[in-house]
Amino acid sequence: MATDPVCGMAVDEHSAELTLVRENRSYYFCSTSCLEEFAAPARQLKRIRRRLAVAWPVSVVVAGLTYLAPFPAWPWAALLLASVVQFYPGAQFYRGTRDAIRSRLWNMDILIAVGTSVAYGYSAVALLLPGRLPTEYFFDASSLIITLILTGNYLEHFTRERARGSLRKLQELLPARALVLRDGGEEEVELSEVRSGERVHVRPGGRFPADGVVREGHSAVNESLLTGESLPVEKGPGDRVIAGAVNGEGLLTVEVTGLGEDTALAAIGRLVTDAEMSRVPLQQLADRIASVFVPTVLALGVLAALGWYFLGGVGLTVTLLVFVSVVITACPCAFGIATPAAIVVGTGRAAEEGILFKGRDSLERASSIDLVITDKTGTLTEGRPSLAELLPAAGVTSEHLLEVALSLEMGSEHPLARAVRDAGRARGLSAALAEHLVAEPGRGLRGDRGGVPIAVLRGQAPETSLPEELASSATRLDSEGKAFSVVYEAERPLGLLAFTDALSSGVPAAVRALRSDGIEVVLATGDRENAARTIAREAGISDVHAGLTPEGKLALLKEYQGRGRKVAYVGDGINDAPALAAADLGIAIGAGTEVAKEAGGVVLVRSDFRSVALALRIGRRTVGKVRGNIAWALGYNSVLLPVAAGVLVPVFGLRIFDVLPITGALAMGLSSTTVVLNSLSLRFVRLSRSDR
Repeated sequence: MATDPVCGMAVDEHSAELTLVRENRSYYFCSTSCLEEFAAPARQLKRIRRRLAVAWPVSVVVAGLTYLAPFPAWPWAALLLASVVQFYPGAQFYRGTRDAIRSRLWNMDILIAVGTSVAYGYSAVALLLPGRLPTEYFFDASSLIITLILTGNYLEHFTRERARGSLRKLQELLPARALVLRDGGEEEVELSEVRSGERVHVRPGGRFPADGVVREGHSAVNESLLTGESLPVEKGPGDRVIAGAVNGEGLLTVEVTGLGEDTALAAIGRLVTDAEMSRVPLQQLADRIASVFVPTVLALGVLAALGWYFLGGVGLTVTLLVFVSVVITACPCAFGIATPAAIVVGTGRAAEEGILFKGRDSLERASSIDLVITDKTGTLTEGRPSLAELLPAAGVTSEHLLEVALSLEMGSEHPLARAVRDAGRARGLSAALAEHLVAEPGRGLRGDRGGVPIAVLRGQAPETSLPEELASSATRLDSEGKAFSVVYEAERPLGLLAFTDALSSGVPAAVRALRSDGIEVVLATGDRENAARTIAREAGISDVHAGLTPEGKLALLKEYQGRGRKVAYVGDGINDAPALAAADLGIAIGAGTEVAKEAGGVVLVRSDFRSVALALRIGRRTVGKVRGNIAWALGYNSVLLPVAAGVLVPVFGLRIFDVLPITGALAMGLSSTTVVLNSLSLRFVRLSRSDR
């Protein structure tokens, strides 16, 4: 069985007539109103507002006529006005009933249509055919019931649409045209005419029309709408950019890598939609209840009415009111939206922070995590090494040491090479690219500079081939957990380049937040012991496992799982793919434009470890709200349906049925709205100030 994405009712996809295909995915609906809200929510809200603009003033007049009776012919005026409400604002419930019958479904529109039609129809017959029925009129009840329920629907739709957040609007931010470089010039074309692999200019202040890689220029790019990162990110040749981001003050030449549905923006939209549509296992109970709820309520209404008629000795008027009260008070929608309301708000809140839940049960799995295993490089650290120290040998200047290294690193895309180039640029140094460049995998680079052989080779303490002062420095750097390279010229060591990959600023706060939530953190890395422990000490992590291969990380993860722990693994989504897949919850951090390709149940667009703590917190709170919503729906119907059936008659007498239909309608609308409002509190889930 499929699920209506709006009201949560179960729909048989094989017999359903109301369907919509969006982004190559089929959606199934129990009623036309649900279809219209999903397809065009803003238009549906306007339509409901127009109906309420008629329903409220007319219903108030009908109620005034009923209780004030200003003139003898008031029932005829009430009939005319009640007919307007019954067949204009109330028309959507009749259409929903028709759709349900066609699709052989049971939805809440049936209860509303049946209940109001009985009250309205009885009153009309009593007026038009005097003497056939007791002279009682319930035009006020039928009108106010429709008005109150429609008001509840409006509040529910309004809060639901507000809860979906801003991601659905991001696609509208893309520019309609792009500046493409063709035939040696710049040509402005429609975005649909741009092809992958072409180069485009993005001027200062302009939005990126596609995902791509910067080939020329430097600029600060604002990606806040996509990643939540408030500060602009520096971009230069080789850096990736995302469609929809805003360029800063520099002109950039970008090679297009993704367009339309292949962009990170589209991938994020698909992930958010999938998450909103997900059904946590808890929802299975609600689905089973909702599928039998409507026929059960109709049967209960008939049995209660007949019981009072035959056993209680009441008249036909009270019998009618008993049936209407039971049918109108019931709220199957509360069961249906128990999960969607919480998930829509929870995933929307997460998406605002660049947290994307993938898969049908990732939220539920996130709620049960009690241990986090994390990689180091690019996860706890910034993932962009910087040159921390220049340690020249005796008689060698720092400038000469760096110039020799620059000659080799100008031709490399290795992270350490970028650190050397950044340092050279900061010092205003430049160097010609070395000749006969040869890379030694895992070791470094060799080449010639002016006919003299030079090399930059990865160092490892103790270095017995180094002069004493450099060997001592190498030992110190190793003990501090810093990587270093040795620069050679004519086989002579010129000095050391020391690198550091700094701990990301938010990591200690994230570790504290996880611990405050009862979640233990373990560091598992392939790096050296000293480097791992240095980072772990700064982060506040005591359990460290260094020198691990991908297989070793997987074995460690399974060891913890064997102890009964629910483990989340945090990594880059590529090298750690086996562990991400085997974990109870895989969290791919810093996914950027590869968001759709990463492994794991959660993708963090931002490279901020605090998002790990927030993702798990949102998962727990969201599932908690689902449980609370289901409990509310069960409690509401368990308490109020017996009241509607007459359990309080011994206390208040039969006159209680004069108000039960209207109060039942008010309670039903408030029940659904309460579920949505309870879910909306998820928008305020965040890390506390002490955790930031």
